[in-house]
Amino acid sequence: MNPTFGDKVEGAHYQTRYGVYAVIPNQEKTKIILVQAPNGAWFLPGGEIEAGEDHYSALERELIEELGFTATLGQYYGQADEYFYSSHRDTYYYNPAYIYEVVDFSKIGKPLEDFNNLAWFPIDEAIAKLKRGSHKWGIEQWKANNITTGKS
Repeated sequence: MNPTFGDKVEGAHYQTRYGVYAVIPNQEKTKIILVQAPNGAWFLPGGEIEAGEDHYSALERELIEELGFTATLGQYYGQADEYFYSSHRDTYYYNPAYIYEVVDFSKIGKPLEDFNNLAWFPIDEAIAKLKRGSHKWGIEQWKANNITTGKS
C-alpha cells in the first residue's frame, strides 16, 4: 500500500496527474534544494510526466527546466499518493508521485523556467517548508537511508 496524503473529498471528480520528483542533497548531505513556485509554495524539483515519457526522461527534462541541472539518479523510494485541490486551476487532483534520490548533479546552465525561486535548506527545514505530504515523505525516505543519528 502506498503512503497517501491529503484529504479525498467525497463526490469530487479527480484528475490524475502523474509526477516524478527528486530529493537532491548538497555534496555534504546537509541541505536539500527546493523549488518555490510563483504562488509561494515550496516543492521538490520535478513535475508532471508528459505523454511518451518514462520516469527518467520526465525527471531529466524537469531538472533542466527547473534547475539547469543534469543528474545521476540513485535509489527509487517509491510511490506516494496525494489528493489535493488546486485553486489556481480550480481542479481536484490525484497525484501519484514517484520519488527518486539524486546522487550526483551538474549545473549545465540557467533554468529554462525563470519564474521559480530555488534555495537550499537544512534537511528538517526543507521538510517543514514543503507543501505536499508526498514530498515530505520523499525526504524522510532519503534521510532514513543517508543520515546517521549517532545511535548504535
